[in-house]
Amino acid sequence: MTSPGTPNGTPAAAPRAAAWLDEHLADLAGRRGVPGASVAVLADGQVVDAAAGVLSRATGVPATTDSVFQIGSITKLWTTALVLRAVDDGALDLDAPLRTYLPGFRVGDESASAAITTRHLLSHTAGFEGDVFTDTGRGDDAVERYVDSLGDLPQLFAPGALFSYNNAGFVVLGRLAEVLHGLPYDAALTRLLAEPLGLTHVSPSPYEAILHRAAVGHVPGPDGGWTPAPVWALARSNAPAGSMLAMRARDLVAFAGMHLAGGVAPDGTRVLSEASVAATRQVQVAVPDTGSGEAAWGLGWSHYAAAEAGAVVGHDGGTVGQAAFLRVVPAAGVAVALLTNGGDVLGLAEDVVGHLVHELAGVTLPGRPVPPSAPGPVDPGRYAGRYADSLYDLAVSGDDDGRVWLDRTPKGMAAELGDTPARTELVRYAADALISVDEAGGGHTVYAFVGDDGAGRAAYLHHGRAVARVPG
Repeated sequence: MTSPGTPNGTPAAAPRAAAWLDEHLADLAGRRGVPGASVAVLADGQVVDAAAGVLSRATGVPATTDSVFQIGSITKLWTTALVLRAVDDGALDLDAPLRTYLPGFRVGDESASAAITTRHLLSHTAGFEGDVFTDTGRGDDAVERYVDSLGDLPQLFAPGALFSYNNAGFVVLGRLAEVLHGLPYDAALTRLLAEPLGLTHVSPSPYEAILHRAAVGHVPGPDGGWTPAPVWALARSNAPAGSMLAMRARDLVAFAGMHLAGGVAPDGTRVLSEASVAATRQVQVAVPDTGSGEAAWGLGWSHYAAAEAGAVVGHDGGTVGQAAFLRVVPAAGVAVALLTNGGDVLGLAEDVVGHLVHELAGVTLPGRPVPPSAPGPVDPGRYAGRYADSLYDLAVSGDDDGRVWLDRTPKGMAAELGDTPARTELVRYAADALISVDEAGGGHTVYAFVGDDGAGRAAYLHHGRAVARVPG
């Protein structure tokens, strides 16, 4: 007897996904050293989910499909939805200066402060340095106080000139949502998104997460294994960028499903307009090739390399020892979410998300970049020099043997979190990009070199963030 499915007897997509997860998820997570994982799939209008492993190796509590995991920067898609709801309400023009709505907004460059728009922030093209994690307390004013503290942020490039992933920019968007909706960020997310979608396990902070089976992140331990992280969440001030939002995998694909349904919840409630949903799939800016598989960015959503623009959209996220992955194929009506709490999460994402997207939607996602077996020669002249941001000093140099090296020195929060200096050889990856020979964090890092400093050298070293060349 065949499973319910297509007219020719082939099992329908959702039952096929469920059967595959039941057979393979636990084994794949174990092979990748992932303590716990939860997966949900939306296909043919049905949601199936599965879980494997434990929520914490300290307690051994099993992960279930009702367990909540942090989704990290995938939160930015929820922040985007809150902003677009204000557009739908007629309260916001994406192309008006941000100061129209936040008169006190200021970063280090006054002309940029006056020119930056909401569209710049949603597409990561605002141009100011974005990896800022100032803790402004746990009160309802945490986001407001954070935004008020940004006045000295360096401006890396003119608004709209380049893509550079920007956490701080999304905190600013969270503050914009607070002002336009008249609610603290957590309350706005709950009342305007989670409740209309009928979601019961969306947890904007640890206070809600503790009411459910909550996953604990795992970090590398002294014995080389994975040990529970010493803290559960990052600062509340960064909540709109992804510091603490947790949920079930099923909740995350329900959010994606609302977008696939043109902005409508399962019960018919309109959450976003069709125009706003369509806008998220319109390319706003190309992304330098840094081996991530991201080809462009829309409003909040990443667009992945595929046969056509907008064919695969989504986002990734990471917090303290937790990582999340969301891929959506609009033309196929397919969404896949993977939530994890440590181990080789990139490998498990390839195993699970990559397999399911290919099986259900016929799309092959890009794999992790690897150094070529016979890399071409590198003239270090365009690349050599010092680059710096608030977290790292990066030095690129060549030696007498014709090899190119990157020395990375952590500072600020990166140093406080225990990161240590590292050196790696770089080899040719693409026309204007180099890749690390050594693997770190589950992969090889690709550095694109962008722009011109006026002397024929790259103005920026780009690894998802643009890091400006500095004298010396």
